[in-house]
Formats: sequence, C-alpha cells, structure tokens
Amino acid sequence: ARTQAADFIELTKPRIALVALFTAFAGLWLAAGPGLPPGLAAAALIGTGLAAAAAAVLNNYLDRDIDRLMSRTADRALAAGRMPPQTALTYGLALAGAAFLVLAAGTNLFAAALAMGAIYFYAVVYTLWLKRRTDLCTEIGGIAGALPPVIGWAAATGAVEWPAMLLFLLLFVWQPPHFWVLAMLRADEYRRAGIPMLPVTAGPLATRMKILLYTAALFPCVLALFFAAGLGRGFLFIGGGATLAYLALTIDFVRRPLMDAAGRRRAIRLFLFSIAWVLLVFTAILIDSH
Repeated sequence: ARTQAADFIELTKPRIALVALFTAFAGLWLAAGPGLPPGLAAAALIGTGLAAAAAAVLNNYLDRDIDRLMSRTADRALAAGRMPPQTALTYGLALAGAAFLVLAAGTNLFAAALAMGAIYFYAVVYTLWLKRRTDLCTEIGGIAGALPPVIGWAAATGAVEWPAMLLFLLLFVWQPPHFWVLAMLRADEYRRAGIPMLPVTAGPLATRMKILLYTAALFPCVLALFFAAGLGRGFLFIGGGATLAYLALTIDFVRRPLMDAAGRRRAIRLFLFSIAWVLLVFTAILIDSH
C-alpha cells in the first residue's frame, strides 16, 4: 500500500508542482496584493496544483514507452509496470476535472480555461507531438510551464495584463537553459530513446551557445518586469543580482569541457542554481510588490 501511494504521488511530479504553485502565488499576489481574499487564494492554488499534477500524470502516461529506455525514468510506476496505464489515465483526467471545477467555482472561468489549456499543451502538444519530433520541443513546450503565474493573475482579475505576460516571459525564457543543462548530462540516453533533444540533434557546442543566449536574455526580462509591475528596488537588487550570478555560472559552464568529472559537477551546480534563481526572483516579487 505504501508503494502504491508513493507511485500515485510520484506520478504528479510534486517538485515541479511546487514550483508551479509558488509562481502562481506570485502572480496572484502581484495582481491582488494584501487585499487578496483567503478563499480566492486557496481556490487558485488548489486548482493550479491539481492542474499541474494532472499534466504530470498525463505526461507519465504518454511517455511510458520511452521512459523504459532511460535510467532516470525507468523506475517510474508506468515504465516499470507497477501500475496499469488505464489507472494512470483515469487518475490524470480526474485531476484535470477537479482542477477545472475548483478554479471555475472558486475563481473564474477564464482562469479555469487557462489551466485546461496548460494541461492540453503539456500533455498533447509537448509530450505527444513536439518531444518526439523536433528539438524545438523544449522551447515551444515551455509555454505550458510558464502559465502558472498567468493563471494566478487571471484568478485574481479575470484578465491577463502586461505584468502577467512579463511573468510568463520570465519563466518561458528560463526553462530552456534549465532543461538543456540536464539534457547535456543525459544526451546518450536521449539518443538511445530516439528523443531529438537539442544536445542530440545540434551537439554540445550549439547547446552551450543557446544556454548562454537564453540566460543572458533573463536580465532584460527582469528589468522589464521591474518597470512594468512597479516593483521596488529590493526586487531589482535581488532579481538582478541573482540573474548576474546565474549568467556568471553559465559563462563558466559553457567555456569548459563537460566530459570530465569537474565539468559534470559544474553542470549539476548550474542546474541546481537555476532552480534557486526561480525561488529568489519570485520571492523578491512577493517581498517587494505593492
């Protein structure tokens, strides 16, 4: 029973869901401020969390064939055969239905529709179509991962405005370099599984250059959000400082070889710092808005 419960939890990719919740709350808070009604906040976060979980479960369901071919994913419940695929499909659809009901009843139909769009884009457009056909999957697929703060903003206002779009842009630009570093470490596994990730199709040099380009583009995104959302200097100090540190680590990564143990340690350090960057920037939004 404990193993089954753990499998059901793991299917939802809880660490990714937590990032989605955190960024959704930043959008919600930036839109509504200290007057945010607790009931609205609870409905928005529960609904967004359910939507993120649903997208992850459906991703696991659709990827179960290729997950068996990679050591990082071979022990997932569906890939390892511990759960029937139909059970996971039912689970994912039930979570999606619950997400829609919570958001529609507790916030508004627009936020609920955005959440359903994010689920569809991640499960169908990214997982079923892009991921198996083109190395643009990481860039285009980032649309779904960048929507949680927009859902939060829409839950509070019933609309999408410029600050929400800049929050979207921030996450959209952040995702490709974040995932490409990990993909470089797993390039051989992606190649064996037939997944056309950028390190497989374009090679390590082109991947490094795109990682550097996207990371450098984060700084103007931070500046644009600072001006458009009326954030304080604390956000500029924390967000700008974190972005410069991220860029410095990226430059150090791209100018050194990856093949030795030290290079792999730098890659892992950069991957972990990219997660810390999201937490720092969005924490700064919460601290220094309104």
